[in-house]
Amino acid sequence: MACEINHQLWETATEPAKPPVLAIVIPCYNEEPVLEQTASVLSEKLRGLKTRQQVSSKSFVLFIDDGSGDRTWEIACRLHADSPELFHAVKFSHNRGHQNAIYAGLMESLRMGCDAAISMDADLQDDPNAIDDMVRSYRAGNQIVYGIRNNRDTDTAFKRITAESFYKLMTWMGAGTIPDHADFRLMSNAAIRALSQYSESNLFLRGIIPSLGFQSDKVFYKRGTRTAGTTKYPLSKMISFALEGITSFSVKPLHMITSTGFLSVIIGFIMLIYTILSICTGHTIAGWASMMFSIWILGGLILVSLGVVGEYIGKIYLETKHRPRYTIEQSI
Repeated sequence: MACEINHQLWETATEPAKPPVLAIVIPCYNEEPVLEQTASVLSEKLRGLKTRQQVSSKSFVLFIDDGSGDRTWEIACRLHADSPELFHAVKFSHNRGHQNAIYAGLMESLRMGCDAAISMDADLQDDPNAIDDMVRSYRAGNQIVYGIRNNRDTDTAFKRITAESFYKLMTWMGAGTIPDHADFRLMSNAAIRALSQYSESNLFLRGIIPSLGFQSDKVFYKRGTRTAGTTKYPLSKMISFALEGITSFSVKPLHMITSTGFLSVIIGFIMLIYTILSICTGHTIAGWASMMFSIWILGGLILVSLGVVGEYIGKIYLETKHRPRYTIEQSI
């Protein structure tokens, strides 16, 4: 009897793992020019993975329409009508931002029974061929697989400098971001369930997901050029996104304000001594410039400090309201 049990256990242990149900989550905001091409490329990619039995035949693509003002939703509906098992879509009632769209896609994928989900942009700049390596890494036991850019040849010099500065700043501020990683990643359903426990309204997934602590891996790829349409991250949004990440994951700016305050007090005492000496030596006119300089510097520091503190208070204000991150208008 013991031999039979051991034999059964050996057969179970050596049986090849069942191909996982993979969801590819695509956040979309005014992606009419590129969506059909993206769907075609991803359809071909999933077909190849299914043929090689790397993923389940139930694997699918999920579009998240983030309140687009063009024909994005209409195209998504047509794709679903042509291939109802392959393409699914969710439509927000209004624009809620890229991070919320990714989060919604991951949660919907989990609800639809996926074993793992890959989030990637709709413009095909994230290399679809890296999906093969991500799936292999997941099947080898990794719960999170990050897509890492191995070059910035397609970026302008300004974009390259600002991107590198952003990652260095985030590291210095204490946020555990992955350098040269955006939102192209694979997450297992266990990792997605862990992510669902994070209830903050101000989502910064590039900082939250590395903090989940699951076994992870990296896949390197060459980022391509946008095939159509325009970028959804101009300079103003990049700056806003950087501030969102800093204030969501670091209190260092508040510590810097305290340190700067002490420094200002020291400078104030130095200027006081300088003023007294100027009066004693009869050079009061010479001290006027220093006084004005001190007033402007101190006034600027006060305004900057109030702005930084205000950012944190604003975050607290939004969090205490417990408003939903997004509202789903339609789902197919």
